[in-house]
Amino acid sequence: MSKSAVKISLDLLSNPLCEQDQDFLNMVTALDTAMKRMDAFNQEKVNQIQKTVIEPLKKFGSVFPSLNMAVKRREQALQDYRRLQAKVEKYEEKEKTGPVLAKLHQAREELRPVRDDFEAKNKQLLDEMPRFYGSRLGYFQPSFESLIRAQVVYYSEMHKIFGDLTQQLDQPGHSDEQREQENEAKLSELRALSIVADD
Repeated sequence: MSKSAVKISLDLLSNPLCEQDQDFLNMVTALDTAMKRMDAFNQEKVNQIQKTVIEPLKKFGSVFPSLNMAVKRREQALQDYRRLQAKVEKYEEKEKTGPVLAKLHQAREELRPVRDDFEAKNKQLLDEMPRFYGSRLGYFQPSFESLIRAQVVYYSEMHKIFGDLTQQLDQPGHSDEQREQENEAKLSELRALSIVADD
């Protein structure tokens, strides 16, 4: 929007009316200066928001692939644990013969490190997920505060810029209603011209 406002003020400056009427040139120059100031503050606000809001949100978002991988590793460890646990249970249900007892012992030996791996991954997620979840507010709050401060600074400056512009362009003693009536009268004069008459 600020780029469009700057373009409009530049187009007005190149209008032949500016060459013919010094008062109009002064008004358009004041408008152009205000629009360029507005654009500069807008760009400053965009840069501030990029640094203090968008980049931190991207960094926070980059944590999720690692988090998802930790959950997937835990799920894989759970599947391996269940598979070997089922194997142990199958041998425990069979008749206790020499070969079955040997296979049961071997299955239990295979199960132990898989169970330990699963329990370690599960414990890590159970410990860290609540802390991760709870840390969101502490992480996002400074970004949102910065966003609000950037908006306050921007709109305060816009108020000042347009307040200054109004003082430069304002005709004392004219209300908004009077200006509207003057514009309507001038527009009526233009409509009365034969070259713009409706056919």
